[in-house]
Amino acid sequence: MDPAPLFALSLLPYLLFLRWIQRSGTLPSLAVWGFRLTLLFVLVTIVAAVLAQRCCQAELVDVDALHGGAEAFLTLGNAVLVIGLWQQDQQRVNNS
Repeated sequence: MDPAPLFALSLLPYLLFLRWIQRSGTLPSLAVWGFRLTLLFVLVTIVAAVLAQRCCQAELVDVDALHGGAEAFLTLGNAVLVIGLWQQDQQRVNNS
């Protein structure tokens, strides 16, 4: 079974989540950007997978440079999210 349709369908709930989290104001904007960067990771991964298939006739997991480059965007998104949450925690501690 091809997972691509499920993958595409998962985009809608994530976009709704991003809209909700931004409107709710419960997270600092830097943390919201971390969640947004996850979408960039998805886009970069798709492009890298197509490149791996077309240029190397291989799956993305078999082309270390492309796979590592794509995963770097996930690391970036996670780091921004954590820094945003950490800043919120620090503000909460300083206001106590």
